[in-house]
Amino acid sequence: MSEDCVVSLSMMFKGFLVSVLLFSGVARAGDFVVIADFSSGVDAKGVPKGWQVKEKSGKADFAVVKEGDRHVFKMKSANTSFSLQKEVNVDLKQYPVLTWKWKVTALPAGGHFKKSKTDDEAAQLFLAFSKTKAIVYIWDTTAPKGTLDDAPSPPFMTIKAVVVESGKAETGKWITESRNVYEDYKKFFGKEPPPVVGVRLQINSQHTKTSAESFFADVVFKKQ
Repeated sequence: MSEDCVVSLSMMFKGFLVSVLLFSGVARAGDFVVIADFSSGVDAKGVPKGWQVKEKSGKADFAVVKEGDRHVFKMKSANTSFSLQKEVNVDLKQYPVLTWKWKVTALPAGGHFKKSKTDDEAAQLFLAFSKTKAIVYIWDTTAPKGTLDDAPSPPFMTIKAVVVESGKAETGKWITESRNVYEDYKKFFGKEPPPVVGVRLQINSQHTKTSAESFFADVVFKKQ
């Protein structure tokens, strides 16, 4: 995580006021805000419409594929690090619960988010609240499921990590996750949360010099 989780973080805020006004690429309904269902097509480079791919290390290997009736985003890392990100504007007082589906088919061998030399994760869902505060939900190789801890971060920024899944037990399966981000933020930072202004899906394996593969689908904020 460390640098990887904050690569181009400033890009999430560049033009943020414009994105708040235009708010393109995010579907709203009465009870939910759809961040990604990956059914809206891709651009000429294969990037989902409304998103950006950011390469930290090596060449990004990704695609939107169809599994059954669902469009999903596939990421594959071979000693690389990259992310898919977009600007959003989600009021957690209205939509406190984040749900998503993910599947991991290959974990970076020996990965552990707390150690700089092993700071690789097959799947990360990163939420930015400001230039100084963020929460990341991760599928780690060895850090125990349920771990809540500080993630490595640059000066003047705090990143809180939640290990939602760990290890190989559930690999190869689609898993639906649900987190009350409103409550997570209050637990971590001790105050009411500001809006979520950036979402990032990330994979990396360059620290362990191994490989990883994961899939994401149906990222949605919901009412309680």
